Amino acid sequence: MAGFVDLNLPYVQEKESLQKLVETAAHLGYSTVAINYVVDYEEKKKEIVKPVSPAELFSTLPLVQGKSKPIKILSRLTLVVSDPSHCNILRATSTNIKFYDIFAVFPKNGKLFHVACTTLDVDLVCIHVTEKLPFYIKRPSVNVAIDRGIYFELIYVPAIKDSTMRRYTISNALNLMQICRGKNIILSSAAEKPLQLRGPYDVANLGWLFGLSESNAKAAVSTNGRAVLLHGETRKTASGVVYTKKKPRTSEEDESSPASKKAKTAL
Repeated sequence: MAGFVDLNLPYVQEKESLQKLVETAAHLGYSTVAINYVVDYEEKKKEIVKPVSPAELFSTLPLVQGKSKPIKILSRLTLVVSDPSHCNILRATSTNIKFYDIFAVFPKNGKLFHVACTTLDVDLVCIHVTEKLPFYIKRPSVNVAIDRGIYFELIYVPAIKDSTMRRYTISNALNLMQICRGKNIILSSAAEKPLQLRGPYDVANLGWLFGLSESNAKAAVSTNGRAVLLHGETRKTASGVVYTKKKPRTSEEDESSPASKKAKTAL
């Protein structure tokens, strides 16, 4: 299994609080986290700031629990949009947009959900979990998003904080699962405090409540997150990213290999 990821650690201005969040994530076994900067037009917060670099947060990055390598810290920009004009900022040549690794959009209505799935150059589409879904999720939009390599994000912290939001989270998640069949889902925390973070295996178990199978739930905290990062990298390279994985040899392949090749391998 690929390393575990949490692509939604909300940005807070207090440096010490942000450090504790990242340190806790590393202690729980997450290899990669993304600090999430939210631009909400309804709150009139329209300025896109330059994300904090890992070097500004830590002189030495925390080590991932169970591994001897430091945690990887990425930056994510999330736009909360309620009007099509709000999406124009993604097409703008803002000096600070280029510093973000992941683009996400939180659509407030069905029309914008369709636009996000079919048109916008984003990596993630966020799903409502703190209230009843204000629109119907349509299969054609979801299918286009999956074909484009876009993933859907469900956050779990509201489900463990409040019983009402837990019902909304489960209900909205099940509505999505009926359409996407568990494909292209990531589970993130959106934790504002270290105590709200859960270990990756606990999060995968929560995925079962959201309608995910065991394999899809594990992928939602690991390999799917890796796919989101690769999708974001294609935007920077303007062409694509090749991801290779070494395939282990089977016993049948070893038996069918020529004797001369076996001898070279032995040497």
